[in-house]
Amino acid sequence: MRSGNGTWKGVPPNDRVQAVVDILSLLADKQLQLKVYACVIEKRLFSPNDILARSFEEVASCFDGYLKTLYKKKNPQRGLVILDKSNYEEKIQTLSHVFKHVGHANGQLRNFAEVPLFLDSKASRLIQMADLIAYWIFRHFQSGDQRGFDLIRPYFARYGIGPVSGLRCHVSPETEARLASLPVPAHPFPKATPKAMATASQVATPED
Repeated sequence: MRSGNGTWKGVPPNDRVQAVVDILSLLADKQLQLKVYACVIEKRLFSPNDILARSFEEVASCFDGYLKTLYKKKNPQRGLVILDKSNYEEKIQTLSHVFKHVGHANGQLRNFAEVPLFLDSKASRLIQMADLIAYWIFRHFQSGDQRGFDLIRPYFARYGIGPVSGLRCHVSPETEARLASLPVPAHPFPKATPKAMATASQVATPED
């Protein structure tokens, strides 16, 4: 989407930027009540074999913690974990079983209605939106481009005592210092398009 490939080939850069803003701005829609969970891991701090398990544990336990908070408020909902199809499907299913029946570092998963489900991102706009959110979180930490992250930041889930944030970060002090001193973006994002003015080009799939 950002580079203008695939579905977005031939779409002017300004239109692609506007589409990013319009999609991320859906997080502010009070009717949708969307919340974001994410885990950021600086790869050099972990063994390559531990990254998938740690990131899934962090996101799943955050989501489970949020559902536990709802349960305590007499709102006994169960959650579903739906992921884009990948080569990690078997590993994720195994991790989910272990976290539910044996436990993880912070307890057990108790509020999931089903094992993780896997969908082709082309079949689900919500998976596409999750991909876009993940990309702009990555871009903030990797490249210091905070424009998309600034739209996402207010909507990380908050729950429990504290409250706990739905964003879990495992980065080096050097990365934290770099992100704390980012300059104001030279090319800021535009404002979101009013809903009544949305165009057909902004409905295209963002997977590219």
